[in-house]
Amino acid sequence: MDMRVAAYAVIVDDADRVLLARWTEGRRVSWTMPGGGLEPGEDPQVAARREVHEETGYKVVIEDLLGIHSRVIPPRRRVTPGATDPLHTLRIVYRARITGGRLRFEKSGSTDMAAWYRLDEIGGLQRVRLVDIALGMAGLLG
Repeated sequence: MDMRVAAYAVIVDDADRVLLARWTEGRRVSWTMPGGGLEPGEDPQVAARREVHEETGYKVVIEDLLGIHSRVIPPRRRVTPGATDPLHTLRIVYRARITGGRLRFEKSGSTDMAAWYRLDEIGGLQRVRLVDIALGMAGLLG
């Protein structure tokens, strides 16, 4: 079984909008939480800050650990071509606050853009399940 550990951030602005990144590596283009995989030996909070900056252009401070989500993805559902083993994903979700930077899009990465969405708009987006999981951890889903 393969394993992937990743760190993500729930970021809400003063207008109660949530920052999302558009993931382009999957079977379909989908919105996700900004974040991604840890580098070997990398602290999860450092990874979350790095990934948010890479994907959105914003610098953030990590505030609260919201939770950890564990999921095993069968080989047939993996996005890696030719994968024959299941993938165990551990997704560490934090609340974060913007401290600097400006919105910009990632170049040559797993996402191609980032945007702010009101909570009532998110339900209509093509999104990965992590969005609902993370917003639930943050207490933002009714």
